[in-house]
Amino acid sequence: MTYQEIHDAAAGQVGPYCKNCPVCNGKACGNTVPGPGCKYPGNTAARNYEKWQEVCVNMDTLCPNADPDVSFTMFGRKFSAPIFAAPLGSLDLHYGPKYKDPEYNRLLIKIAADCGVLAFTGEGVDPEIMKAAAEDMTRLGAPGIPTIKPWNKEFLFEKLDFLKERNIFAVAMDVDAAGLPFLKAMNPNAGSKSVEEMREIIDYAKMPFIIKGVMTVAGAEKAVEAGASGIVVSNHGGRVQGGVPSTAEVLPAIAKAVKGKLTILVDGGIRSGVDVFRALALGADGVLIGRPVVNMIYGGGEEGFRVLLDKIEGELKSTMSMCGAPTLADITADKVWQG
Repeated sequence: MTYQEIHDAAAGQVGPYCKNCPVCNGKACGNTVPGPGCKYPGNTAARNYEKWQEVCVNMDTLCPNADPDVSFTMFGRKFSAPIFAAPLGSLDLHYGPKYKDPEYNRLLIKIAADCGVLAFTGEGVDPEIMKAAAEDMTRLGAPGIPTIKPWNKEFLFEKLDFLKERNIFAVAMDVDAAGLPFLKAMNPNAGSKSVEEMREIIDYAKMPFIIKGVMTVAGAEKAVEAGASGIVVSNHGGRVQGGVPSTAEVLPAIAKAVKGKLTILVDGGIRSGVDVFRALALGADGVLIGRPVVNMIYGGGEEGFRVLLDKIEGELKSTMSMCGAPTLADITADKVWQG
């Protein structure tokens, strides 16, 4: 099936909140929460998308004619591209009943690994969701990154013990979920973590640890201080907190402060290979893509993910060729223009 055929097939599978727009730009879903939209004022997802489009790439074809190399190494493992699937949860609530989280994660873990990349998997109030994803990673021999909430320490350590026993590749924590009511209601309390608390958690994990939801230079520097292996510059698409800047707007300053001290991934509004190029030029090492992955899997299963990844990789390689950047390391700040 073609990309368009798979996208069209998703129209009968997702909804009612997701409108299966031709380009997932956050406008039609607005502030529909639950769903793929965002909290009031409902413009964060749209801002994420729009700000990438304001970054122009600088063409330069007076360069050696070479096939672009998009391979990427993270935490000692080589991947086919710096493009990973973002963690999502409550799929049946947000997108439609075709998939529940365990089934979606299982499919995503497998096809991402088959394509040479990896999947971040989400988590909800049901602890079996994370456990099932970790079991699938182990059974399939697939690198994956379970993303856990900022639970209280006792609950976190239980989850980390489970992951360590299964030799999981890496773990992430979406710290921007700290404001969720079910976390605040826990006893002992869960939610925001101090640098000292994060350092204790990361030391206990004994595996690469990524902090997701970093949106300021201060937050990135705290992640370094806590001993994180990586961060994800992410605003959760505005679903946790409205009225925040886009990830494209904050990425350059964060990269300037902590580039080389840990791996920098960015999530939010990235929809094409040109967007991936823009993100790398602004300082990211790799990207996460969430909402379009859901639609393509709802429309075409494993084939949907493969077609989407091939499309984005092809666009990235084409942009690299047209901008004189044969390797990812060549995608530097001078390869883009911002007015």
